[in-house]
Amino acid sequence: MIKYALKCKDDHIFDVWFDRGSDYDKQRKRGLVECPVCGSKKIEKAPMAPNVKRSKPDGLDKIADKIRDEIENNCDDVGTEFAEEARAIHYGEKPERGIYGSATPDQAKDLIDEGVKVVPLPDGIAPKPKKKIN
Repeated sequence: MIKYALKCKDDHIFDVWFDRGSDYDKQRKRGLVECPVCGSKKIEKAPMAPNVKRSKPDGLDKIADKIRDEIENNCDDVGTEFAEEARAIHYGEKPERGIYGSATPDQAKDLIDEGVKVVPLPDGIAPKPKKKIN
């Protein structure tokens, strides 16, 4: 995992985590990286101090595992239907419950604009999608 400080054309600075350094370049070219403040897709890397990784993460792996287990055990995996399901819960069309899944950047922005409370999960914490048995 690598964290980049990014800056949009309006000088909003924000941090984003990627699995690999090359993922930023690939996602930026595809228009998947956008400013969470203004939605601009004109993004560049901002200067940042280096982060030296320790050999032992002081139990962070155990904490991440515990959070992931809590999500998996107490929330429903709605997969790619996340935006629709979150919206239905928000508007009272479905019962309130914890959910997780995936959404495109545009879907996430629309949810936030509508006042739906959503939180992106870093890859190190997000549960892995369950494999469906045919």
